[in-house]
Formats: sequence, structure tokens, C-alpha cells
Amino acid sequence: MRPFQRYVVEDASQVGEARRAARLLAEELGFDEAAAGRLAIGITELGTNLVRHACGGALLLGVDGAAVQLLSLDRGPGMDVARCLGDGYSTGGTAGTGLGAVKRLADRFSAFSLPGCGAVIAARFGGVPVPTPGFSVAGVCLPAPGEQVSGDGWGLRAQDGRLLLMLADGLGHGPQAAEASDLALALFQRSPAASPAALLEDAHATMRSTRGAAVAVAAMAAAPAPLVLAGAGNIVGRLVSGISDRSLLTQPGTLGVQIRRLQDSAHDWPEHAILVLHSDGIVSRWSLAGAAGLLQCEPIVIAGWILRDHCRGRDDATVVVVRRH
Repeated sequence: MRPFQRYVVEDASQVGEARRAARLLAEELGFDEAAAGRLAIGITELGTNLVRHACGGALLLGVDGAAVQLLSLDRGPGMDVARCLGDGYSTGGTAGTGLGAVKRLADRFSAFSLPGCGAVIAARFGGVPVPTPGFSVAGVCLPAPGEQVSGDGWGLRAQDGRLLLMLADGLGHGPQAAEASDLALALFQRSPAASPAALLEDAHATMRSTRGAAVAVAAMAAAPAPLVLAGAGNIVGRLVSGISDRSLLTQPGTLGVQIRRLQDSAHDWPEHAILVLHSDGIVSRWSLAGAAGLLQCEPIVIAGWILRDHCRGRDDATVVVVRRH
């Protein structure tokens, strides 16, 4: 999964930068003129909303397979999402068609907002999502400030009726950190190992050619099977629902540098709980207690909300959210 790029939008002139970047992505992915036009309109509408109604925010652009994923993040006054999606409703004296137009133009759309807490809006343009039967999975990865590549990375694979998820955080940031996480993910995709711990043990020796990475692997199957997790380093895992919040511990160490004997740990996955994995670019002591209703949203919106409110802002940062159906 490629990292997102962040475009601060505090005045109307900054929307154009995001739109030009999106045009390049559309050309790279082979969008036709109509599809590229829908993406451009989506960016213009969401960027204009940030300026007019939210007093600024940011647009995030990422590539997911053959699609462009667009996120709008703000900490403005918030909005009534259902009313704003209806044509003709406006709080700023406009025609009131912007948000509804974005929903119609996008291939997938979701949003969440609370009064006084801003909004997160996600719109996907083009491409069919890679199927993950039984699960909904989404992630947001941002490079460290000033970097074009991220030392974080994440990936999925299916094996023996399970879905495996890896999140890797190469030491430091920049190209060498990206090389470490890229190699960890490549080894993850081709490993024949039967468990998360064995998979990481197999990768350790090959990872010695890099600066090393903090890595966690989760193995997930349909309910009532438990979640099985193994990791080395400071990747944080949480199982969060409306009534529980359980931290999932991994072991100290750095894959490719020094690790102890890794072990798989099994965790009951409560009904309605989501799995959150994130790198240390996100503060570890976050809570969703003040965001009533967020857990019912699409994983991409939940990931965006966590990143918006809890990103340290000085390192690569990645959040991956999984919902089991």
C-alpha cells in the first residue's frame, strides 16, 4: 500500500496543488478523461468546503490498487452529515450541492462528523477494492514531514482460510527505512510459514541486510476464532469496541537487528470490536471515548480520525483498521 501525501488547505489557492497531484495519479493509473474529471471535481468540492466551512484542514491523496483514495480532515465546527448530503442544504450561502455531488461522483464514499470536533470524509475514485472476504480493512500511511517515501508499510495476504496482516516500521525514516519495511513486506508475501511468529523468525536473517524494522503480524479468521498476533518492536495493537479496549502486546526487539524467541499470542475478538494496528508515529495513549458513533463507520474513516487527532507529526505514521463481519 503506497503512502498518502498530505496537502494543507487553508485558503482556496492551495486546493490547486492537490488537484494537480491527483491529475498525475490519474494519468499513472490510466484513468480516462471522465474518471479524471470526477476526481478533480471531488478534490475541488472537498477543498472548497475546508476553506469555507472548516476554517482549514488537509486533503490526503493515496493510491490503493488501481484507485485514488481521497481523505478530507478538519477540526472545524462539524456538520450534520445526513443533512449536508442532501442537495439544497447549505450553511454558507451556496447552492448546497457540494458534498452530495462528491458522494455521487465517487465509487465509494463515507464520512463522520461531530459538533465542535470537525469531520473526516473519505472518497474513493476508480478501481475495485481487493476483496477480503469476511473483513473490511483500510489503512492510512503518511511519510514523515519533508519526506516523499515512508519508512512504514503494511500489507495483506490470504493463507489457509485466514487473512494475514503485516505492519512494518523501518528504523528512522526516509529511503533506508523504506527499504527495510519494503523487504519485510516482500518476505511476508512469499513466506510459507504457518504462524505469525514463524513468519517473522524466517524473515529475521534476511532483514539483517537492512537497518531493521519494528514489525507485527496478525492472523485473522472468521468468528469465533481468536486473533493471533506476533511482533517485535513498538507496533501497537488494540481491540476496541463500545464497551472494551484491550491492548495487544508484542515483544521487544527489532527484526533484522536483535529479537528474542518470538511467540504467537491468541486474543478473543469481542463481537463488534475493531482491530487497530499502528506505528509509533501515532501516540500510544489514544481514546475514541469522545467520538460516539465513530466505531460504526468505515475503517478508512476510523483510521483517518485516529491519524488526524493522534499523529505525532515528526515521524512516519500509519494506522490500519480491521472490522470482522
